[in-house]
Amino acid sequence: MNYRLIKPVTHEAEIKKSRFLAQAAAVDNADAALQFVRQVSHADANHNCWAYRIGQAYRFNDDGEPSGSAGKPILAAIDGQHLDHIAVVVTRWFGGTKLGIGGLIRAYGGTAAECLRLSDTKPIIATVSLTLDCGYAELERLREPMRRMGARIQEEHYGALGVCLHLTLPDKHLERLRQQVADMTRGQGSLKPSNAD
Repeated sequence: MNYRLIKPVTHEAEIKKSRFLAQAAAVDNADAALQFVRQVSHADANHNCWAYRIGQAYRFNDDGEPSGSAGKPILAAIDGQHLDHIAVVVTRWFGGTKLGIGGLIRAYGGTAAECLRLSDTKPIIATVSLTLDCGYAELERLREPMRRMGARIQEEHYGALGVCLHLTLPDKHLERLRQQVADMTRGQGSLKPSNAD
């Protein structure tokens, strides 16, 4: 299961006289991630290194640090904590002592990881959009099981013969709800994906 940040978070560390500042926020797309990078980058810093992950899409940038020493460890920190829809920027103000490639990897990855450990997160629950057609009496019997499964009704349309609901449901409950609809409507109701014809 993947998780999403509830609110932005920051963490600061000093490593061999260099100051590192990690900042992380939830983002919904690549444009929002890059906008966050621009927004929190510090012009007076030596490096503003970053990474983001949105589903299967990801990018990272070393911003002048040796290749693979900053952006990739930040992305590894994101993936190590199963976070998604997130951008992380780690800013470095050089303090005069070189860290070497291994030291940079530990500094950037460690600062990002500690920042993310301090964050409040919530699980990302995969949902499916559905259309439910049934009679009025059956709907009343289905409301409680749907509520317990976490269904959220988006729209309700009432007709002479029954009701049509558009709803979202955590996809792990799809088969269970499909069975409930079949049982409670004696096969007369239907539950299908909303984009089906």
